Amino acid sequence: MTTESSKKSFWQRPEGITGAIFLVAIIAGLGILTISFLPMLVTLARNVLVLTGMILAFSALLYMVLDPKMRNLVWYMYKSLMRSITSLFVKVDPIAILKGYVENLQKNLREMNKQIGRLRGQMHKLKEIIYNNKKEIESNLNLASEAKASNKQNVMILKSRKAGRLQESNMRLEDLYRKMEVLYRVLTKMYENSQVLMEDIQDQVMVKEQERKAIHASHSAMRSAMSVTSGDPDKRAMFDAAMEAITEDVASKVGEMENFMHVSSKFMESIDLQNGIFEEEGVKMLEEWERKGESLLLGAEKSSLLLQANDDGNVLDLDAPIKMPVREAGHRNQYDSFFDFD
Repeated sequence: MTTESSKKSFWQRPEGITGAIFLVAIIAGLGILTISFLPMLVTLARNVLVLTGMILAFSALLYMVLDPKMRNLVWYMYKSLMRSITSLFVKVDPIAILKGYVENLQKNLREMNKQIGRLRGQMHKLKEIIYNNKKEIESNLNLASEAKASNKQNVMILKSRKAGRLQESNMRLEDLYRKMEVLYRVLTKMYENSQVLMEDIQDQVMVKEQERKAIHASHSAMRSAMSVTSGDPDKRAMFDAAMEAITEDVASKVGEMENFMHVSSKFMESIDLQNGIFEEEGVKMLEEWERKGESLLLGAEKSSLLLQANDDGNVLDLDAPIKMPVREAGHRNQYDSFFDFD
């Protein structure tokens, strides 16, 4: 169900910008005309018939301003006109916008799948580096122990220091691996949830496209305007508001998806496994994302994913295939509730 917080006001929409420009132009035009014709109006006002006509015109204007029904009718017609003008330059049809988001999601999902594959390869390499370091640490400690027993002080110090440096390096690499695990878990879950999102959008477009045409055909602009003035619910306006709320929600989720893909891309670019180094910028971007509130795409799953990544007992299986969403019987489209006004 749409809420007030999820609905944009007229002025926040593309047609609102057009409406604001036209409103400023109308006010400025009226001001210029009033100043230009003021002497003539004063002269005409001396004629009783003309003065009577001017008073009637002013009364009609005052009635339109003060009467709620007339004010709503004028406001509705003005918004409809601005939307029609805006549609000549900007895509305002929610169905067309949703179709565009489906194309974006398909492209993003392909790119996200590639990112997951690249990340999985890097994590395998990092695990091998950590494992080899552990073997070398053990080997150096054994050599240091033998050197100590043979009273070879210099060799003992050399091997002990090398083992210490490797141990310090492994601590940093293991911390990096945990960050990569967070990234991997989040990317795979986002991939899964975005697949569901795309299917839900496609379903809504398929069902609502015909329904919208039928509603617009049976509820003309004038009929909708008369419904507004009589205080009856305007089904056409309510339907369009629900569709616009869906496009706003989808826009936010697609934006979050693309933003996290940017974060993951920067993170992976900052890592040089060959030399065992990584830049702080990529790590900071990921940590900043972790500190932010709940995710629109992940919901409450975000906090559980972070806990799993930092749980040593919850071992990530890098060889497991990416989980594909399976729609359960009776699955309810996440956007059906937006039309609960029916």
